[in-house]
Amino acid sequence: MIKIGIVLGSTRPGRRGQAVAEWVAKVGAEQVPNAVFELLDLADFALPILDEPQPPAFGKYSKEHTRKWSEAVKAYDGFVFVTPEYNRSIPGVLKNALDFVYSEWNNKAAGFVGYGLQGGARAVEHLRLILSELKVATVRSQVGLSLFGDFTITNPVETGEFTPGAHQVQSLTTMLGEVVDWAQALKPLREGA
Repeated sequence: MIKIGIVLGSTRPGRRGQAVAEWVAKVGAEQVPNAVFELLDLADFALPILDEPQPPAFGKYSKEHTRKWSEAVKAYDGFVFVTPEYNRSIPGVLKNALDFVYSEWNNKAAGFVGYGLQGGARAVEHLRLILSELKVATVRSQVGLSLFGDFTITNPVETGEFTPGAHQVQSLTTMLGEVVDWAQALKPLREGA
């Protein structure tokens, strides 16, 4: 069974991503029977700013928090990144988490659910570039959630209720299927590493 981690890329109090990540897990469980979807919440790891003396590519971790994060990332065949768009990019906490480990990301697949005023599109594009350096294969399909179309809010500072449009379920199901297929296709590379 393919195991997909849903990386919740924001740790902000009142974050919208919690509801989005739970929706991803629910749709995945209902629509993609050949995979297991689990939440991988960065808030649960409380990673400090990168503090390892050796480059992550060496895999010589000296800190307990890094070893814990390494084991968590290593456990998955692929990922769905749920990310808000902050200043036309990803949150710093997500970039920091990506930078902590290296080989644990290699030869895995990833898909994206972005959210923001422009559906998180610019954050996802930055994330694609970062993941290519980590040897992660990213699928073409993605989900872009609008703060004004997929959340019931009256202004951008309210958390609001997550109310995705019906068309978003189909977009998400397509993307999840691609991630699972690619994760399966990359399995021989992971096993040979």
